[in-house]
Amino acid sequence: MNTNQIKSNIKQAQTKTNSPCLKIIPLGGLHEIGKNTCVFEYGDDIILIDGGLAFPSDGMHGVNVVMPDTTYLQANLHRFRGMIVTHGHEDHIGGISHHLKKFRIPVIYGPPLAMSMLKGKMEEAGVADRTTIQTIEPRQVVKLGQNFSIEFIRNTHSIGDSFSLALTTPVGVVFFTGDFKFDHLPPDNKHADIERMVYYGEKGVLCLLSDSTNSEVKGFVPSEISVFPNLDRLISEAKGRVMLTTFASSTHRVAMVIQLAIKHGRKIGLMGRSMLNVVGKCRELGYIKCPDDLFFPIKSIRDLPDRETLLLMTGSQGEVMAALSRIGRDEHPHVKLKTTDTVIFSSSPIPGNTISVVHSIDKLIKLGANVIYGKEHGIHVSGHGCRDDQRLMLALIKPKFFVPVHGEYRMQVLHGKTAVSMGVDPNNVLILDNGDTIELRADSMIQGEPVKSGIEMLDNTRTCVVDARALKERQQLADDGIVTVLAPISTDGNMVAPPRVSLRGVVISADPRKMSMWTEREISWVLANRWKQLSRQTGPNNFEVDWIGVQREIENGLSRRMRRELQVEPLILCLAQPAPSGTRAYQPKLDDEVKHQPRHKHYPNVNNYPNNSKQNNFKNQLPKNDQSRNNIINEPVENKEEVSSGRTRRRRSAVTS
Repeated sequence: MNTNQIKSNIKQAQTKTNSPCLKIIPLGGLHEIGKNTCVFEYGDDIILIDGGLAFPSDGMHGVNVVMPDTTYLQANLHRFRGMIVTHGHEDHIGGISHHLKKFRIPVIYGPPLAMSMLKGKMEEAGVADRTTIQTIEPRQVVKLGQNFSIEFIRNTHSIGDSFSLALTTPVGVVFFTGDFKFDHLPPDNKHADIERMVYYGEKGVLCLLSDSTNSEVKGFVPSEISVFPNLDRLISEAKGRVMLTTFASSTHRVAMVIQLAIKHGRKIGLMGRSMLNVVGKCRELGYIKCPDDLFFPIKSIRDLPDRETLLLMTGSQGEVMAALSRIGRDEHPHVKLKTTDTVIFSSSPIPGNTISVVHSIDKLIKLGANVIYGKEHGIHVSGHGCRDDQRLMLALIKPKFFVPVHGEYRMQVLHGKTAVSMGVDPNNVLILDNGDTIELRADSMIQGEPVKSGIEMLDNTRTCVVDARALKERQQLADDGIVTVLAPISTDGNMVAPPRVSLRGVVISADPRKMSMWTEREISWVLANRWKQLSRQTGPNNFEVDWIGVQREIENGLSRRMRRELQVEPLILCLAQPAPSGTRAYQPKLDDEVKHQPRHKHYPNVNNYPNNSKQNNFKNQLPKNDQSRNNIINEPVENKEEVSSGRTRRRRSAVTS
């Protein structure tokens, strides 16, 4: 290839890169299960598809839910045209109310059930006036901004009113599957609109973004209706009360359980806030039809015969405060487990929840209940398509480019391989992470510059954000306990009393006397080396002191020493107790450690002490006629601290860091 050809190729590549493109930016839902949130951007228009939440992983102490970081979207609100919702699961709509507290959303389009559920969430959060809700129907087309036209195409999933999206953009059609499977016998008789999918496949789809959740499972997902005869048999065989737990938002499953309760002459008690809300919304919309007297208040459960009772409840994921978990701990005020009870888990654990679900099952079995769970009973099927469902979607849509979404990394990779087996060019498949950017043009798809992404963790109130520092401190408490230090210090920089040290949950070999000595040493070091940076004199006897900085310096020093000497890292909490200037200084009892130091190790630096009396007192403790004595006294000390090996190292300051 000659020089002119190389220059021509470079120029063409630069032209492509600088030409207008559709940007697709997932902020959640990749390399994970949950918090599905995706930004589409072209020119001056930005739209958002879904706004979900995820549940905390191990180590997220005190965190109730996890949200995606929407910093990028907030920085571009002047171009934000609206939002699209595919269906009503929490991992697709659960974060919207939280987002509305931070910024307005011009309009939200979505199916009836999802919008009904979302309205309730918004009213509860007090943000109902910060957006406009628009309900859509199958094959309805909505336009957002100048560059996006979106058609809603019905698919089948574990919740009613679930949709895929065909987005017509200036660069071509992008097909977004949402969560889907191909259920040819849906309980509500609302089939996937395969005809419309074929239409877009024949018309030409530039890029397909498809659900990857069940990429590891071969075949097709069984129909939801396959669960019905197995639940029918188990409920008919139950000799006492039936307690059935499932996802509240699995509306097809909930409708089947209600139908079976009517068939077997059982009254239904709904337990769990989300279960009450979902059943209420489905009945309002006509998706569940049953008489009002089918339901009874839980308080009156003792008035019903066991053979006529069915409790439909939350807790299928072992959630601590869910109804079934409270029953398993024998803490529910109205329901006490009996040995004649049958408990049915019509669900499977979400990745990360397996341990909590197993513990919940164990507790129920210990209380004597007949607990039915597991795949062998055929009482649960997934709402996400397996490998053959994914192949069928690829065959219908026939995309040029392919991006697997909604799943963990291994699921995305396997889905990408499935796409290649269906004829997609391997160079046209992108495996992305949250925050990555797709730059899509009519003839190319490249990965652009990433944007800021991450997570926001909310506490049990779902109002307060748990930051990384708080989470780290909670983890330290869980791992190594807490050390509290009360340090009496005068405003002119003297330790005026011995510090008080308290250990809670800390398992160490050091005795209390040594801990006190270490604490005195750290306080003395801070007063000698950091005091000038942390205080200033405003009058003859008046001083302004940065007490927070003083406390942080002591905490950092003591933390380093415990990590070095004892290989533990508890949370250190120092409280400085100010005393008036001129208060008589306390003489730290550091002599014992000095007397027993080997000669080849450094003695503590005498210049570290905050006043001359301490320095002179320490000089008198040093061995006479020892050449090292002068070396110790004259040793430079700036930013150094003693270590057990006798070496010195730089000490990082909280003031300068």
